[in-house]
Amino acid sequence: MSILIAIVALGGLTLLLAVLLITAYRKLYVWEDPRIDMVEDMLPRANCGACGYPGCRPFAEALVGEETLPGKCTVSSDEGRQAIASFLGVDLGEEEKQVARLACAGGTNVAINRAQYEGIRSCQGAALISGGGKGCFWGCLGHGDCEVSCDFGAITMNEHGLPVVDPEKCTACGDCVEACPKDLFSLQPVSHRLWVACKNLEQGDDILEDCQVACTACGRCAMDAPGDLITMQNNLPVINYSENHDTTDPIQRCPTGAIVFLNDEGGAVKGKASKKIIRKGQRAMGST
Repeated sequence: MSILIAIVALGGLTLLLAVLLITAYRKLYVWEDPRIDMVEDMLPRANCGACGYPGCRPFAEALVGEETLPGKCTVSSDEGRQAIASFLGVDLGEEEKQVARLACAGGTNVAINRAQYEGIRSCQGAALISGGGKGCFWGCLGHGDCEVSCDFGAITMNEHGLPVVDPEKCTACGDCVEACPKDLFSLQPVSHRLWVACKNLEQGDDILEDCQVACTACGRCAMDAPGDLITMQNNLPVINYSENHDTTDPIQRCPTGAIVFLNDEGGAVKGKASKKIIRKGQRAMGST
């Protein structure tokens, strides 16, 4: 008799739990649009965050929910974005591609180190030791934290210890921006052709002893720029990109080439007055 009671009790408990589970499932079930999975498969799965969302899955959810447009994904190809727009029956939308840019041109052939850093090869580590030892306190330390942080292979260190960004591979994820202890990287639309490749805040030619391509705050670029395109702030030219900046006039009289114009090939064009740099090897203290 006791065995029968136990079987009945166990069966009743099982039935009760089953009813509770079914009820909870019905109450807590959240329907998910199956198109989300399909759109996610159509995205590049870079999870770079360039679209403004933390990953491709949240971006796919926003696309299906009509909260954004496919054009926001600057990493995908034109064909890929158009395929998503056609699938969802929405406008493509437009979003200008952004790339990471470095505000320093002080490689080892033009800039000197006043102290030799020895330790873990890291800009973060070197910066903790009196700023890293470079003559220009604001200059790139050249240990490649940015290169290591880039998961897309868009950054390589050149022969002069400066990071070079491949705009085709750059997804504007911002990892290099966070990795640089000198805050030399920023994300810029590709249409920003005028670029100040320096963050030195000192004024005068004394800085040239440390870096031959540093900005000396002479202000010639601001004088030659049309309208209010360039203003001097904290001894550095600041470009107002809301103005028409498709001009090379501001770079022509820059004596060091600290302000450049980026052409279609991604090269930095310097003005006529800038000193030509021919040194290939490392610059030593006291050299000109």
